[in-house]
Amino acid sequence: MTRADVVRAMDIMVSTINDETIIESWLMVGVADGDITSETTNEEIDSLGYTDDTTFMELMTLFLKLMNRAGNDGLYFDSIVSGSKSITWSEGRKC
Repeated sequence: MTRADVVRAMDIMVSTINDETIIESWLMVGVADGDITSETTNEEIDSLGYTDDTTFMELMTLFLKLMNRAGNDGLYFDSIVSGSKSITWSEGRKC
């Protein structure tokens, strides 16, 4: 896995957060809207500077902060919203 793969994965995950304010924060401070699409190559992500040492570290830090804030909102993808407070697995385990 490359840094570009991680940047792409973070961008996808943030786009599924069920909170527009968090998504907008990522688009303004993290990866700009439209910079990464399904056609964007890893080389293009590299050339945009997202994989440079300092920028990559800042993206990872921002991503973790936003995901932590998203814990109460859950994720939304394909008409499915994740549980927000606690999850009971099908085997009865709680998280």
